[in-house]
Amino acid sequence: MGFSLRRKRLGFSLLELLIVLAILAVLLGLLYPAVQTARNAALGLSCRNNLKQIGLALHQHHEVVGTLPSGYRNPAKSEPYPHLSWRVFLGPYLEQEGVWQKTSSSYLSNRDPFGVSHPMRFQVLPVFGCPLDDRLQTEWDVSTKIGLIRVAASSYLGVNGTQFTARNGVLFENSKTRLTDILDGTSNTLMVGERPPSPDLLYGWWYAGVGINRQGSGDAHLGVNEINIWGRRHMGCVKGPYSFSPAKNQKDHCAALHFWSQHKGGAQFAMADGSCRFYSYSAAQMLTALSTRSGGEVIAE
Repeated sequence: MGFSLRRKRLGFSLLELLIVLAILAVLLGLLYPAVQTARNAALGLSCRNNLKQIGLALHQHHEVVGTLPSGYRNPAKSEPYPHLSWRVFLGPYLEQEGVWQKTSSSYLSNRDPFGVSHPMRFQVLPVFGCPLDDRLQTEWDVSTKIGLIRVAASSYLGVNGTQFTARNGVLFENSKTRLTDILDGTSNTLMVGERPPSPDLLYGWWYAGVGINRQGSGDAHLGVNEINIWGRRHMGCVKGPYSFSPAKNQKDHCAALHFWSQHKGGAQFAMADGSCRFYSYSAAQMLTALSTRSGGEVIAE
């Protein structure tokens, strides 16, 4: 009786291996956008939560002090905290009591917030940075006209109104806004909005800054139709005004002059009633009305 033996084949042929790899590549290609979308959505929620915490802290500051903090302290000789941002005054209301204690101690030692005696300047506080921007997770040595300055940045700026010269918003230079001053209604008034730091990190420092116009705009606060008073002599950008719109690219330095974000299609804003809203770039005209505290504009949503 005859019989034959067949050798059992082990492994894959080259063709079969290539087919499997091709299938895996297709699956990964389909999976990656979904994972990225889910990640961005989660980071967007975290960013929104930051703004809600900031809005609540601003209200708590108002309850204790009687006003919202000044959007920016000017460098007058009589000013004990020159160049300081409104963000620092929120430390006690964000479970960051040490922030204010160290800041006040630093100013007693040296009124220049850009000197070595101000270590809080480069302290990273996650609540002041949208996690979509990796630059906000670390400190940086930034090249300035007076040399390298170590800083940490923020992606949330106070809304000074239409532009810094008008001072018709909520947070601006030496402001002392009370909620009762917001005659347009707190639910119809912007308080804080998103704007990533400039590409060179010269604008958007969380602690203190000078600003694009030397009055804090671009570092601590910003108008929804902000202007560059120096024209092309400063940053190479035209005078403006600049309205709510996306940055042209990641190297768009002039985007420091308007609100925008790394979210798709728009940016998030904290309202004066403490709520948080997402506005698409198509709402730029409406944001002009929402930026004033007592303009009496009719807002059509």
